[in-house]
Amino acid sequence: MTIDPFLGPTALALAVIFATGLILNLFRQPHVIAYIVAGILLGQSGIGLIQNGEPVQQLGSLGVTLLLFFVGMETQPLRLIKGWRVSIAGTLLQIVASVCLSFAIAAIFEWGFARALLLGFVISLSSTAIVLKILESHGEVATPFGQDTIGVLIVQDIAAIAMIIGLGFLVSDADMLTPSALGAQVLAAGLFIALIVWIARGKTVKLPFSRSLANASELQVFGALTLCFGLGWFSSQLGLSTAIGAFAGGLIVGAAKATQWVSEALSAFRTVFLGLFFVSVGLLIDLQFVIDRALPIAGLVIAVLLSSMVFNTLIYRLAGYDLRRSIYAGALLAQPGEFSFVLAAMGASTGLITGVGYQLSLSVIAISLAVSPVHIQLTRHFIRPTVTDG
Repeated sequence: MTIDPFLGPTALALAVIFATGLILNLFRQPHVIAYIVAGILLGQSGIGLIQNGEPVQQLGSLGVTLLLFFVGMETQPLRLIKGWRVSIAGTLLQIVASVCLSFAIAAIFEWGFARALLLGFVISLSSTAIVLKILESHGEVATPFGQDTIGVLIVQDIAAIAMIIGLGFLVSDADMLTPSALGAQVLAAGLFIALIVWIARGKTVKLPFSRSLANASELQVFGALTLCFGLGWFSSQLGLSTAIGAFAGGLIVGAAKATQWVSEALSAFRTVFLGLFFVSVGLLIDLQFVIDRALPIAGLVIAVLLSSMVFNTLIYRLAGYDLRRSIYAGALLAQPGEFSFVLAAMGASTGLITGVGYQLSLSVIAISLAVSPVHIQLTRHFIRPTVTDG
């Protein structure tokens, strides 16, 4: 009998993740931090068990897709529409403020227009995975505050697509940005908005084969996965993110009143894949690079978190939230997001940033994500916001 050589490293990697989670659980730290620390330990900065983090990143992206699917099931479309001041106007204001800050920094370091714009876009986005995980852990997803914050994340995801298109025009001939491709993206965004409005009007959805799946737990798993990843794939084919398609799938499941069996079927998958996403963030952190440039990286991380926190706090105040909830929202949305990695990679591939600049960007984004849960928890502890009452 032969033993799969992949089995041993897999068992060791899982043991490291499990042990790290147990240790940090003793200190009542979020599991997100445990996953990121485990990624650092497993990567080249640690024991070097995982040399190529790309497969882990790909599996982790499935976790973010599943998370958006679950959030879609709990989202109230009517509340999402009512919260347009925060989600749409607020997001646009935050992007403009971030870009203005970036151009101020660019003037000091004499960067070009495209590089300054790239930096502004990178710091204007927030992490869907971290924000939703924190909201879920405190039972805040279904609150008006949680729904407004989810709206911000959705609009940011849509805006990220526009950012990629805009940068493509600046740095290339934009061969891929044909009128038909742009038309497909506009059509997809319109269908997504129409779906939200349709469900908000109280329309119900009947899922095919729902009766057949009622007592077939094994088929429920495949049916739920097909809904989630199928709509995510369809969304990506139209030029939007897979996360938006998965969120739309969750809205449909919620409207069909099928959330119970879908949640039971996919809960374990979400835990595993989402954990892998945060492990992949830890794998990106090169400790030697960080140690060699500790002061500039620390300064950039602090600047990114504080500037984004201030911008988002002001936006929530303008939207009518009290100071405590506004500060909490600012902390929640302070860190760069998953699309920030995509934008940084695009900057490196097109020559907007150098190899060192790319590593610096990765380090700042990854470390900001790593410290963000602690930052959010400390902010929440000291200001004690009350969001469950709306």
